[in-house]
Amino acid sequence: MSRLATFLIAIPLMAQQSDQHPPPSTPADIAAGAKTFRSHCAPCHGYNGEGGRGPNLAAGRFYHGSSDLDLFNNITNGIAGTEMPGNFYSAVRIWQVVAYLRSLSANIEKPTGDARRGAKLYDAQGCARCHRIDGSGSGLGPDLSQIGSARSLEHLRLAIIDPSADVQPRYWRAVFEDSQGKKINGFLMNEDTYTVQIMDMNEQLHTYEKAGSVNYRIEKSSAMPAYTALSADEVNDLVAYLWTRRPQ
Repeated sequence: MSRLATFLIAIPLMAQQSDQHPPPSTPADIAAGAKTFRSHCAPCHGYNGEGGRGPNLAAGRFYHGSSDLDLFNNITNGIAGTEMPGNFYSAVRIWQVVAYLRSLSANIEKPTGDARRGAKLYDAQGCARCHRIDGSGSGLGPDLSQIGSARSLEHLRLAIIDPSADVQPRYWRAVFEDSQGKKINGFLMNEDTYTVQIMDMNEQLHTYEKAGSVNYRIEKSSAMPAYTALSADEVNDLVAYLWTRRPQ
């Protein structure tokens, strides 16, 4: 049989497998799914699905369909317009990953703080100067409208007290002096051999010639200050508020 014929026969078999209900979620299925997830998915979604570069998958809420078949298809085919790739795992192995993802939300950790106090603290600390919620605020930092479903409690807490612990390239900054001696500090949007494009702290875009710059460097630390002056209770309250920012 030719390779083409074998491939054409395999397509309907794979389609049939994807349309079937997943196998029972036995402890063995979940353990096998955890092993696959941690070896292939954890670099983006966190070791326990808590989120990182990719969204939190441990909260039981998913942006691109929440049925078992939706999850199966997203893992199989990837998600267009995102960094989520498709893969060539067997259907059984993918269903095991789905079973593992379902197990993560069985005992969802909930915050201990007071979300109402956290909302007031969010306003009092001026977080809207850099962040946006439901269209209100600034676009300098990440949009927090649905951050509660994208990040774990641990990640939210760390982002408050040590924001430089995890800074995505989108928030790296170019720091230098221009040809007139003016100090420039802005988010790096793009650069090539000759120019650099940045967004300044007023959300304005600028292009500079590298040839005229002095002490050019890329800062990979966060522009957000560490809120270490907050008490443990205040941090818990702020985390609780951010945790409520999720689809209802």
